[in-house]
Amino acid sequence: MEIEIFYKIMKSGCKAEEVKLRTAERLVNLLAVFCILSWRVFWITMSSRASPAAAPEIALTAIEVKILDRVVPDKPSSQTSTRSLASYVVKIARLGGYLNRKSDPPPGNIVMWRGLTRLTDIGLGLSLAAELVGN
Repeated sequence: MEIEIFYKIMKSGCKAEEVKLRTAERLVNLLAVFCILSWRVFWITMSSRASPAAAPEIALTAIEVKILDRVVPDKPSSQTSTRSLASYVVKIARLGGYLNRKSDPPPGNIVMWRGLTRLTDIGLGLSLAAELVGN
């Protein structure tokens, strides 16, 4: 089952089938990068399901955690902000369109892919802004 999910992340998230490269060497390099990205999405999603109370730093960088704290605030209904992997996975999923209603299942790999893509874009924009403002 995990292989099918991993393949779906590569196919839908990375859009691996739409790539039109001319040499086999370029295709191999691109697929290697896609494998790493797909594995990270799958691993973060499954890790949060296996041990939801884990620290978010086992799967996310310190910068990613800080960005998520600023960009995706905790819901007002949660009186205490929990610093668990599961709460940060929900924050990432919310960036990807996850609504986090009571009846919703846990976030899946596709919404996690979208959320991580947005998180990466935000992080890149932040680093570029810091570079430009610093000069």
